[in-house]
Amino acid sequence: MKRESRGLLIKALREKGNVSGNIIKVDTFINHCVDMNLAKHIGHDIARYYAGKSIDKIITVEASGIIPAMAAAMYIGCDMVYAKKRIPITMEKHYSEKSYSFTKKEETTLYVSEEVLKKGDRLLFVDDFYAGGNTLKAIESIAAQAGAEIVGRAVIIDKAGREDVFSILTLNEIKKAFAAAEIKEDDVCLCCGFGCGDDRGDMPHCWLRGED
Repeated sequence: MKRESRGLLIKALREKGNVSGNIIKVDTFINHCVDMNLAKHIGHDIARYYAGKSIDKIITVEASGIIPAMAAAMYIGCDMVYAKKRIPITMEKHYSEKSYSFTKKEETTLYVSEEVLKKGDRLLFVDDFYAGGNTLKAIESIAAQAGAEIVGRAVIIDKAGREDVFSILTLNEIKKAFAAAEIKEDDVCLCCGFGCGDDRGDMPHCWLRGED
């Protein structure tokens, strides 16, 4: 399946982001300032991938997971739930689990109200990054507490290359793209964002389309 968001994401990383080792800077188009056209395509590609699944709700964590989760939910046509990092006074009963962020180097507790997560709910987890898996583990624990089921996992960028996590790009794919030779702007492939020789993004020799 061709993912139109791949080329847009690579282009954004080249023009506005930065990759240094395992650190990927996306502040100006994903998790601080949001490129809504990119977000729309990410949501569409996630929805297409899970088109054959029965999904009741999408679940994510505030704050960076909200944009891709909302975009995917709009295309799937389901509700979106996000775990909070503080308990509002209106949340009387909740499920909770601790999660450690390697990026922020701190432990936080995630909370989801019992009012918005029900037994038997089929959930799709969506987030911006997958790295150590702590956020996903916390959400899986919360789902289990509610008697709900995680039926899919999707992220924008998967740093670990986990097989059961759908991603727009993996860290290895990004590094491969950045290792490509310099090219003319007119020769940019619409699929991978680089000069693979496929200027339409729909030919079999685009390096990023190995699984398509």
